[in-house]
Amino acid sequence: MNILAIDCGNTRIKWGLWNGAAWLRVGAMTHDELEDARTGVAPTFASLPRPARVVIANVAGDGVRAAIERALARIDAPVTWARSLERQCGVINCYGAPATLGVDRWAALIGARHVQSGACVVVGAGTATTIDLLSASGEFRGGVILPGLDLMKRSLAEHTARLPLADGVYADEPRSTEDAIESGALHAQAGAIERMHALASAWSGGSAASSQGAACMICGGAAARIAEQLRIAHRRVEHLVLDGLVCMAQEQAA
Repeated sequence: MNILAIDCGNTRIKWGLWNGAAWLRVGAMTHDELEDARTGVAPTFASLPRPARVVIANVAGDGVRAAIERALARIDAPVTWARSLERQCGVINCYGAPATLGVDRWAALIGARHVQSGACVVVGAGTATTIDLLSASGEFRGGVILPGLDLMKRSLAEHTARLPLADGVYADEPRSTEDAIESGALHAQAGAIERMHALASAWSGGSAASSQGAACMICGGAAARIAEQLRIAHRRVEHLVLDGLVCMAQEQAA
């Protein structure tokens, strides 16, 4: 059964066509590209094999939702707008108000649970960085949100008089302002992930350094840059949110 999964994030829209065993095609576009009639997303979707179902996670607001609905007008398939539930696909949502959990985070947790069943730290490295805790029994036990890597750097440029928005490189001992900004932002991202991983490893009965420690999965546009600085075992999973959306669609169709 072909499933078209769409992840509408704050900066980009990611999509993939799943055939039941593998991703046939995946792609991404900006919000501007979605609205551009000359390169509109509708022809992109129309060129795909017809899906049996479409499942969408949207955290980008009503305008993007309306644009996606226009883009899918030619596709004759049932469409599900995913939402965060109390329980789904083997994951239990322990948020105080389950429906208020970002649906992209919920889908990523479900995707991580599908990849492996042990305790896990699930990292989404996008416009914002989210670091969520998933127990071995499938409970989402909470998580943190911090500005993403590029947002951290942009905030310094926008709210200080003399710090630039420039491309630096990571250095253990930065000796330029550009490198100091890049290195500082990467330290903040990696440090938050490692602290949350230590917490998850402690309540899962292991330690961050032991083979019994929690797993760590990371996805998102900044995943590669952050992962290079992590001092814990980790795994990059390219399409974690899309994987979770497919699991949702399959459970709904069962």
